Amino acid sequence: MFQITTGVHPTGFPPVAETLPKAVEKIVQELKPEKIILFGSYAYGNPTPDSDVDLLIIVETPAKRAERVVTVSNLLYPREFPVDILVKTPQELKDEIKHNSFLREITSKGKTLYERSR
Repeated sequence: MFQITTGVHPTGFPPVAETLPKAVEKIVQELKPEKIILFGSYAYGNPTPDSDVDLLIIVETPAKRAERVVTVSNLLYPREFPVDILVKTPQELKDEIKHNSFLREITSKGKTLYERSR
């Protein structure tokens, strides 16, 4: 699993390197996702004190898109870091990645924080 090694952390929050693993564990325990990918500045090694944590969570669920994000947001409350969340089903990812360069970048350059054993 990828670990954040930068000493930079969001202003007014504890270091992400300390709090992100606990958040990932909580998501894994509650949602049992297939995969969690960190993307953006923390994954690419250039965070600033104003950076948020960007997560793509891939999980099989019948919930609507907006409901998924709310579910994850509620799991992470109270927030120990600013976060942007994308939640996709495996099928949505497969369908959307073909025409979405942003998702291709996330899956190719992002760092896997969790991947379920097959």
